[in-house]
Amino acid sequence: MPIKPPAREYTAQAAIVSVATAARRERGLLLSRPWDLALITWVPALACLLLWWIFSAGLPTRLPIGLLDDDHSALSRQLTRFLEASPGLSVAVRYADAAQAERGLRSAEVYAVVRIPGDFARTIKQGRAAQVTLLHNAQLGTHSGLIQRDVRTVVGTLSAGIEMAARNKRGEPAQTVRVSMEPVRTGMVTLFNASLDYEQFLAAALLPALLHIAAMTAGAWGVGRELRDRSVDQWLGSHPDFLQVLAGLAGKLLWPWLGLGLVATAALVGITWGRGWHPAGSVAWTCLALWVFLALSLGMGALAAGATRSLRTALSATGFITAPAFAFGGVGFPIQSMPWGAQLWAQALPFTHYIRLQMEQLQMGAPLAVSLATPLWMFVAAMVLLLGSAAALRRAAVQPASWGKR
Repeated sequence: MPIKPPAREYTAQAAIVSVATAARRERGLLLSRPWDLALITWVPALACLLLWWIFSAGLPTRLPIGLLDDDHSALSRQLTRFLEASPGLSVAVRYADAAQAERGLRSAEVYAVVRIPGDFARTIKQGRAAQVTLLHNAQLGTHSGLIQRDVRTVVGTLSAGIEMAARNKRGEPAQTVRVSMEPVRTGMVTLFNASLDYEQFLAAALLPALLHIAAMTAGAWGVGRELRDRSVDQWLGSHPDFLQVLAGLAGKLLWPWLGLGLVATAALVGITWGRGWHPAGSVAWTCLALWVFLALSLGMGALAAGATRSLRTALSATGFITAPAFAFGGVGFPIQSMPWGAQLWAQALPFTHYIRLQMEQLQMGAPLAVSLATPLWMFVAAMVLLLGSAAALRRAAVQPASWGKR
């Protein structure tokens, strides 16, 4: 008499079969619907490539500025040459009067205007301090900050040169001049991203934010599409139990997870090793965390669709959660400076925790122990979301009247 296998082994085997069956069915749907397949393959890949191309220069250079020279002296021309020699600046327009300069700023023809007063050279020759005015558009924060830094450097260099030349003419030795010009020096040591490379800082942070949107959208679309098309019984069966629903959900989300995970891996490797950047931290651990983060994002989308039983509502929830995730992630604005409500929202978003791990490993080279817990907690959260999605879908599966919502 044959021995009957234990129920637990039979259930595990049945679950594997259910996952494989759901995965085969989803593969057929994806192959028959090119735009559904595009959502998890070439569209996010193309978006990542476009994002990398935008920031591939690394550091903004040759920002156009205007010049209003009311002095027309040898010293003002020297200052102009210094401005043109600065790699971050480009003297694009020379204005004749203040009205033209104002129109240039308002029309965004230039990002800033340097104004040299009419008594510039005479004031300096008289031993008094002359003032160079920088008019800049602070609405464009990055442009404004870089231009202020470079103009301040140029004016400081010219000012130090004038002072050193004057002291040398009075007979003060050059070495003594250098010491007296700066008796106290500030030693600034840039620990991370010393080159101020926007590709390493900003593009590397925007890529997972983009994939976060794609993953949650894919999860919401995959589940919501079945409810919209009234095909839940074809996917999960007539009266499925919880394990059947969980297996069917895992088979459906397998392809989006693999597709977006491969795109994420290629993007991460390309922007680090592919660009000659070898982070001090672990790229492999960051990649593993990114895969877990994508699984969590898919689970969020699936839960939104299963709980609301509406594709439209699930996609709206996806936009509400993922679109502002980067703004609340602490990359562009420090979380500690946000109002307490915004801080709570930031901590509730999974992107905040993933991007902190990525910055710890790629930018800061932190020990692996510092970033060890984040993927584990994200994995637990992903499992909870998948279980919650399965529970919601099991309730929906036995209520056909609730299907068909847009």
